[in-house]
Amino acid sequence: MVTAETPATTVRGIRAEDVSVVLGGREVVRGVSLDVGPGELVALVGPNGCGKSTLLSALSGTRTPQRGHIEVDGRDVTSTSMRELARHRSLVTQQNRVDTPFTVAQVVAMGRYPWLRTPRAADSPAVIADAMALCELGDIADRPFGQLSGGQQARVSLARALAQDTPVMMLDEPTAALDIHHQEQVLDILRIHRDAGNAVLLVVHDLTLAAAYADRVAVMKDGRLLASGPTSEVMTVDLLSRTYDHPVEVIEHAGRRVVLPVRAEGAPRTPVRDHRRSRG
Repeated sequence: MVTAETPATTVRGIRAEDVSVVLGGREVVRGVSLDVGPGELVALVGPNGCGKSTLLSALSGTRTPQRGHIEVDGRDVTSTSMRELARHRSLVTQQNRVDTPFTVAQVVAMGRYPWLRTPRAADSPAVIADAMALCELGDIADRPFGQLSGGQQARVSLARALAQDTPVMMLDEPTAALDIHHQEQVLDILRIHRDAGNAVLLVVHDLTLAAAYADRVAVMKDGRLLASGPTSEVMTVDLLSRTYDHPVEVIEHAGRRVVLPVRAEGAPRTPVRDHRRSRG
């Protein structure tokens, strides 16, 4: 596994130009151009349904865009085999389902599949052990994956991606099911991966986590990229309030930006029906 102390080979990151994706006759990603360079962690944020996950699937090569050009580590994703792509980018999705007979250790070992019958296969035992240790999976190594909690499954999926040992990593909401300790653990691991010279693209809903850990933040709404830049330029009251159609506050705390929704005093902003009154 590549760590901050390991000399990294040349990494070319992610490059997307004018990417559009149509689903069900509707354009859900509209002309997005986005780069993630070597040694960079970029957070992709935006409201539910704005196209973040669809864009990530196109960037990873698991969905074909209707328009645009995408390169990952210098490879055109539309003309590169999935096995070859898997040697250059790892992907953590929100769908963590794996057949229940497999244990945690076996699921993590699946990350080494792209390297079978290559010189790097010899590294597999050590790489798998490192990934499991980083994600604190030793105590559950022999448990069936299907019997784990959602948070445990998310950590196993991250360990599998780490075992894949690629110069580009893409993740869709890897912290969504995690407690505070494991959220911080996952993001610390991603920073180590970035510090080793790798490119990391992270879809995340928690704007405060994005501000704390990302080198750049890319903001999407209605399938379009509204802004991309350093936290100080992008995480502003005006832009975030317009993006989410809800007023927010952005405050500084311990040198970091914290994003909070503005809540109305008294009654909730959205009327809530009291069902107790409708009972006979």
